[in-house]
Amino acid sequence: MPDDLTEELAATLRAVRTERELTLNALATRSGVSRAMIAKIERGAAQPTAALLGRLAAALGITLSELFSRTEKDSRRLIRRADQAVWIDPETGYRRRSVSPPGGAAQLVEVELPPGASVACPADAFAPARHQIYVLDGRLRFREGDVVHDLDAGDCLELGPPAPGEYHNPAGQPCRYLVILSPGRGLRG
Repeated sequence: MPDDLTEELAATLRAVRTERELTLNALATRSGVSRAMIAKIERGAAQPTAALLGRLAAALGITLSELFSRTEKDSRRLIRRADQAVWIDPETGYRRRSVSPPGGAAQLVEVELPPGASVACPADAFAPARHQIYVLDGRLRFREGDVVHDLDAGDCLELGPPAPGEYHNPAGQPCRYLVILSPGRGLRG
């Protein structure tokens, strides 16, 4: 992750925590992430993993996509591929590209998950928005609570009521998929 994105992400986390009037201790309790680790992330001294960012975003009441959208602070309606923010999880190699302009009616996030990699998210990470997963290439196993969905290229899954989730690539090649987020959960939760 480039240093400027690390610093911007750190500033955004700190700003959202402050906006929510949460102390480091309160956020640590809500997220299950140590106070020391949150402080390191907010100083830009540690590169958080996707799972850790998911826990922090959920504890702050926002999606991971909203966290990145706030970080990107871009008001353009057209975001060229070369200008789309890319973040790589230092632990799994999970590659996240913000495809849609920030603040739009829906958010599109392209993810590339390396072979054998898994990324878990708490139920709260799915609560503030409706989520759909559309597989572009490869195979994806998505665990939604106790239900496991095996998805192939071209398959699209709309998530049900918020439940702990895990994205897993069971195949020997990378899996590329889109996560489509739209406001509210409507009638489904």
